[in-house]
Amino acid sequence: MNVVQAMVLGIVEGVTEYLPVSSTGHLILAAAAMGLGVQDGAAPSAREVKEATDRFAVIIQGGAILAVALMYWPRVRSMIRGLAGVAMPSMRDHHSRHGLHLFVLLVVAFMPAAIVGVLASSSIKSSLFAPMPVIGALMLGGVVMIVLAPWHKRRLKAFGGSSTLPSHADALLALSWKGALVIGCFQVAAMWPGTSRSMVTILGGMAIGLSPVAAAEFAFLLGLPTLGAASLKDLVEGVRESGAEAFFAALGGPLPAMVGFLTATVSAAISVKWLVTYLGRNTLALFGWWRIAVAGAFAWAIAMGWIAR
Repeated sequence: MNVVQAMVLGIVEGVTEYLPVSSTGHLILAAAAMGLGVQDGAAPSAREVKEATDRFAVIIQGGAILAVALMYWPRVRSMIRGLAGVAMPSMRDHHSRHGLHLFVLLVVAFMPAAIVGVLASSSIKSSLFAPMPVIGALMLGGVVMIVLAPWHKRRLKAFGGSSTLPSHADALLALSWKGALVIGCFQVAAMWPGTSRSMVTILGGMAIGLSPVAAAEFAFLLGLPTLGAASLKDLVEGVRESGAEAFFAALGGPLPAMVGFLTATVSAAISVKWLVTYLGRNTLALFGWWRIAVAGAFAWAIAMGWIAR
């Protein structure tokens, strides 16, 4: 992988990781367009393209995680203080109590996907990671967001259509562990490649009464343990299988990895900031139409022989 390819994949990962459009489908199409996964000149399968980008995705996904950690640093810091306050009573104050509450919510919401991932990860990869399931998930998710647009519009009206209300922060503090568990159960659906973790967690948050912006912010924060655990697992497995030197050599050396990481960080920060503003005034219908277009592009790439079945 060269620097230009690393930059493109970093931008694609950063932009799509937190938008409700599925980073999986976008990364497959981008990688296939650049010829990644090609062997002996034959058109690669979707699985081969994904395998060619999986190792690199571990690195650039770290950039997307870092972007959210930095943008929501006050929340992250309060969670750290909350955990410290458990062991050191002198550090306990209302900020640390709020942080501990938010940390517990994220742990509860993280558990359903973590349990299903441990029990069924290999089965999901072997049975669902194929062109038709990915295209189907992209298409179905798009239709769901378009159909739910009127309901979403009513939710926006109920919350005043603003992305700056302080009640969004208060809503997360008022969220119960049962509500967090419901969002976590929604997140399990994102284990179907092409579904979009962001989409299902935002819809799950809205379903239990959060505003669209508060639901999106909880989805971003939930991505820290979810994506972090997945990336760490893939990194450990990759290094264990091939050795650290061979693992990083397969990425094209340190420069492409650094470029991909930095571009993913910057593009994810821009994407998250834009999405919060957008969701304060608009429904998810735009992303639904975009998903349908991506599903069509995926099917076209297969029909044209750019990606094998």
